[in-house]
Amino acid sequence: MEKSNLNTKVLVTGGTGFLGAYTILQLMQKGYFVKTTIRSLKRKVEVLDKLKNGGLESFENLEFIEADLTKNDHWDDAVKDCKYVLHIASPFPSAEPKDEMELIIPAKEGTLRVLKAAQNAFVKRVVMTSSFAAIGYGINPRNHVFTEEDWTDPNAKIGAYIKSKTIAERAAWEFVNSSDNKMELVVINPVGIFGPILGKDFSSSVQLIEQLMSGKMSATPKVNFGIVDVRDVADVHIKAMTIEGAKGHRFLVTSDDVTSLPEIAGILRQQQNHFANKVTKRVLPNWIVKILAFFKPELKAVSDQVGIIKMLSNKKTKHTLGWQPRNKETIIADTAKSLIKFEIIK
Repeated sequence: MEKSNLNTKVLVTGGTGFLGAYTILQLMQKGYFVKTTIRSLKRKVEVLDKLKNGGLESFENLEFIEADLTKNDHWDDAVKDCKYVLHIASPFPSAEPKDEMELIIPAKEGTLRVLKAAQNAFVKRVVMTSSFAAIGYGINPRNHVFTEEDWTDPNAKIGAYIKSKTIAERAAWEFVNSSDNKMELVVINPVGIFGPILGKDFSSSVQLIEQLMSGKMSATPKVNFGIVDVRDVADVHIKAMTIEGAKGHRFLVTSDDVTSLPEIAGILRQQQNHFANKVTKRVLPNWIVKILAFFKPELKAVSDQVGIIKMLSNKKTKHTLGWQPRNKETIIADTAKSLIKFEIIK
């Protein structure tokens, strides 16, 4: 632990989340005093259990604040005396809402609520978790390499979550750039986050691995996407928090190669565990996925992406932040091992 960081307080919003817990863990391992917001203090034990599973033994430099992105209560307490704010909390739907504003309003207003509180408390820098969703949609991917210069078109035919992340990030930049306050903003735009879980509550991305290993997914559509390890995303947030050259920039965070569901299934079948033979070898033709989407609305987002390969660049993140991501084989293997360890699949 670096004792020189003990006098530096960092707020992490969304401490119960997959990324939030890992970020708290790494900050505390580096010696920072961490404050974290959770929507209910009843979930404090859940966060502590995750941190213990991550190897943390002392919690004297950790403080919990009950705060909700949809309410003004307690945000001033949360940011008080903090030099940095890592705004990681964000609503993520289990299904596409009937009204997109159900996601857009809390995403935008929640972001502005945190930024205003941070500004009033004279926070030096806010690092905000956005998403590749705010970069890579509504743009023709043919012969195009996606970078931080790209922005999703909110007027394109995109899902509510993708639109909400785009609008929330735009609002954050507009707020900071139009303010006289010298508060700095850095935005992190990760692709699908995988990696080893710290408990029985985990991300929707990791659920894909669980479904494959348990045999629940009987065939895989040819959907291509970028992946990144949760440990690497937490690391990049902390680097972005302190590196001078990061301020005022957004960073696309992805491993070096795009992958696909059939490829992930192939990596899982090579693992030395008794779940490997449950992983499907069947690949769904694109035309079948598009037909099924008419009868199963949950497949609509998938059907729009089958057969499309988006090339991604992480050069800026590597160069500016001195960051190096794990490869996809390690990410998938470590995710699988953790699902077995915590008996998510039996």
